[in-house]
Amino acid sequence: MSPVSAIAASDQANASAQTTNKANVDYDAFLNLLVAQLKYQDPTEPTDPAQFMAQLASFSSVEQQIQTNEKLDALVMSNLFGQASSLIGRTVTSADRSQSGVVASVTLVNGSLTATLADGTGITMGDGVVVSQ
Repeated sequence: MSPVSAIAASDQANASAQTTNKANVDYDAFLNLLVAQLKYQDPTEPTDPAQFMAQLASFSSVEQQIQTNEKLDALVMSNLFGQASSLIGRTVTSADRSQSGVVASVTLVNGSLTATLADGTGITMGDGVVVSQ
């Protein structure tokens, strides 16, 4: 397994677990609030059904946005892994032109790519970094 593949599997699993936990917490909190609202409502003046449906629709919208964000995060990670794998074997020059060399491996931490050169030094990929054959 290449270093990039191992990183990809690890980062995607962590990101999915964190996002799923957030979604479950939000969903559980909503259900707890809903039950409390129904439990403590005034029986002589029950909750307006239209307002109740609006609350459910709002929650449904938030849940769909969470799912969309999960898919966008996966797409961004996939794009970063593609960039990372394309760097291996190419020459990279730092933005300040103080370091240059052939990329031996790439590390992805918190969305930031770091290219490790053949001599062991690292260059953080970003604005001004030059990649050449």
